[in-house]
Amino acid sequence: MSSNPSDHGDTPQDPLSEMLARLFGGQAGGIDPQELAKAAGLPSDPNAMAMIFQQVQAMFSAPSDGPVNWQLAKDNARRMAATGTDPSVSAQQARDVGEALHVAQMWLDPVTDFPSTAALGKAWSRAEWVEATMDSWRRLTEPVAVSISEALTNAISTQMPEEMKSMMGGASSMLANMGGAMFGIQLGQAIGALSKEVVSSTDVGLPLAEGTMALLPANVASFGEGLDIPETEIRLYLAVREAAHARLFAHAPWLAGHLFGSIESYARGIHIDISKIEDVARDIDPSNPASLQEALAGGVFQPDRTPAQDAALERLETALALVEGWVDEVTAAATSNLPSAAALREMIRRRRASGGPAEHTFASLVGLELRPRRLRDAAALWAQLREERGIEGRDAIWEHPDLMPTSKDLDDPLGFSKRRELLDASDSDVDAALRRLLEGGFDEKDNSAQAAAGTPPEAAPSADTSSDETPDGDSDADNPDGGKDGNAS
Repeated sequence: MSSNPSDHGDTPQDPLSEMLARLFGGQAGGIDPQELAKAAGLPSDPNAMAMIFQQVQAMFSAPSDGPVNWQLAKDNARRMAATGTDPSVSAQQARDVGEALHVAQMWLDPVTDFPSTAALGKAWSRAEWVEATMDSWRRLTEPVAVSISEALTNAISTQMPEEMKSMMGGASSMLANMGGAMFGIQLGQAIGALSKEVVSSTDVGLPLAEGTMALLPANVASFGEGLDIPETEIRLYLAVREAAHARLFAHAPWLAGHLFGSIESYARGIHIDISKIEDVARDIDPSNPASLQEALAGGVFQPDRTPAQDAALERLETALALVEGWVDEVTAAATSNLPSAAALREMIRRRRASGGPAEHTFASLVGLELRPRRLRDAAALWAQLREERGIEGRDAIWEHPDLMPTSKDLDDPLGFSKRRELLDASDSDVDAALRRLLEGGFDEKDNSAQAAAGTPPEAAPSADTSSDETPDGDSDADNPDGGKDGNAS
């Protein structure tokens, strides 16, 4: 009997069907590869599927740079971004974006103490956004990706029948990278979907493309659909927000590291419950692709949070709220003469607080929600500080992370300055006392004051002259008579 696949039927077996047949044995006959791809959230287009599996096959046959194939993730993100329409940026669109960002810089000058940056304004297509931000997404997700891919690899190797292991022989590298391939494909899908929602490089509140100001004209147009607002005003308002983000991250250089550090602190404590993955794997019906979709949508790959991770996420959420609240407040002041500013401000607030479908997909994949839930509280705090301290005093708080408000300050914006004054006064007293001690200690007047305040004499430096020294300062050791003359008299 010939081994040619065409001898087994009218249509040759495709590589995916062959792989599924090997993995699931006789049960694979009921699997439709296109239905399986649809259930997993992959494109149903045969050509796109063929390209994806060519990449996966190449990854399995060659060493990768880690547990996750990031090239696969980026390629899939670009492909997802181009699904439907991803028009190239026209020369007119580039000019419009450049002019909007230039005007935005001028409007921001009177309302913030931070000067304009040297960053050039750019207009990006969705694919260009993917290219420009992919390194940041890798930094954000790599710790999560590594943990999840290792868990998947362990689960697959544990559940694989012994006869399958022997059949695979020396293909251990393929097994080791299978989990990373699955995560890379899913991550690419999430980033590609996000590329259709973001309107700028800082739209998620993070400096994903440091030193750059950019708008996505196609998404700006989609953002304005159904609004009775001229596109020029929408573009200008979004440009002011983008320029405000750029100024803040440029003049608070510690801020980006603080945000990414909070995410990394969360990621360091990730623990994937392998038993949960194994339980779900046993329940997946190979003949029913919908069961795979239910498993992926059920958060099976989502990490279990620890108290330390909850604290890290609270710090991240507070920091994001402070960033977005400051940008919201500054943008409102800069666009006060724009007729549609109030409506656009409210729309942006709701959009940032709730998140879009792609943000939810990303959150379910890596367990991170990059949303400033307390944006309104943070904006109220920055407005209060501007009234109390002026623009310069408000912006000076960004000089150091120790000066930043906390989540408790968001609970009571009006009391922030009073609490900070009490804290500063307490710190000043401690610093003054320490400085005086280092410069020579406390004098007799300080001891008298301490005694009046009830401080025990032995707790304070002593200036007693009654026992060891004579009134003129000579010690008994210097008296040849050892003090007898004094006693005789």
